[in-house]
Amino acid sequence: MKRKTRLQPVSFDTSANRPPTAARPVRSRARALAMDAHIEPHQHPWSQFTYCASGLMQVTVTQGEVQTTYIVPSTRAVWLPPQVQHNVVVLEAAELRTVDIAADVLPRDWTECRVLVVSKLLRELVHALEGAEAGPREDALMRLTLDEITHADTQALGVPMPHPEHGDKRLRALCEAVLREPARKSQLREWVAEIGASERTVARLFRDELGTTYQQWRLQAVLAHALPQLARGLPIALVAAASGYHSDSAFSAMFKQAMGKAPSHFQRKTLLKQ
Repeated sequence: MKRKTRLQPVSFDTSANRPPTAARPVRSRARALAMDAHIEPHQHPWSQFTYCASGLMQVTVTQGEVQTTYIVPSTRAVWLPPQVQHNVVVLEAAELRTVDIAADVLPRDWTECRVLVVSKLLRELVHALEGAEAGPREDALMRLTLDEITHADTQALGVPMPHPEHGDKRLRALCEAVLREPARKSQLREWVAEIGASERTVARLFRDELGTTYQQWRLQAVLAHALPQLARGLPIALVAAASGYHSDSAFSAMFKQAMGKAPSHFQRKTLLKQ
C-alpha cells in the first residue's frame, strides 16, 4: 500500500438500458479496466454484486459514520445495498463485472455490505447473463443467479475506518499507521503512546466506532496489505515479513484460515490462469 500512483478516473456506466427493471431484475455488465483505474464515488437505487473475473480491486464504501475498504481478489465479490456510496480502485488490471439487482428481489435484511465467495457456478452464471437476450433463458439465468448469490458464503474482508470528518482523529491516525506499516507493531499497547490515548480508550473507540476489537481489525488490515503484494507476484516470505510475521508457515496458516486458500493461490501466476 506504499505504492504512490496517479489514479486514472473512469466514468461509471450510465446507459439507459443498464438499470434493472421489474421484467429484467438482474442485469450483468463486463468492463476491462487498467491498473490504477478509479471509478469516482457514486451510488444507485439498485443493489449491486461487484467482482473481478481476473485481477484485483479495492472497493471503498461509506455507511453512516464508517468507511470500509474491501480488497477483493477474483474469488470474492462485494455486495452493495441500494443508495450506498462507493468507489472502486483497480489494483491490478481487471475484468470488472457488475450485476445490478432490483432492490426488491433480495432478502430485506440485506442492509449491510458483505463480501461473498464466488462459486464456479456463480462465475459462469454472471458470464452467461452478460449476453443474454430477454426471454425464458434469461429468466432462468436470473433466477439461478439470485439463488446462488443469496446462498453464497460470506467472508470478513473489509477494513472499517473512522469517518474522515466525524470519526475520532486519534483512532483514524492509528488505523492509517497500521495500514501503512502493519509489521512495525502488533500490539495495541505499542501504538497508543503515539496517538496520545490510553489502551483502554482506544479499545473502546474500536468497539464503539468500528464495532470490532483491535486484533480483529488488524487481521483484516494485514490481509488488505498482503493481497495486493501477492497479486503482484512478490514471494510469500517477503509478504509475510511485511505483514509482521517471523515465519512463512505462521503467515500461511493465518492466511489460509482467513481466506480458505493458501497465499500462493492469490499470486499473479495463479490469478492469470483463472
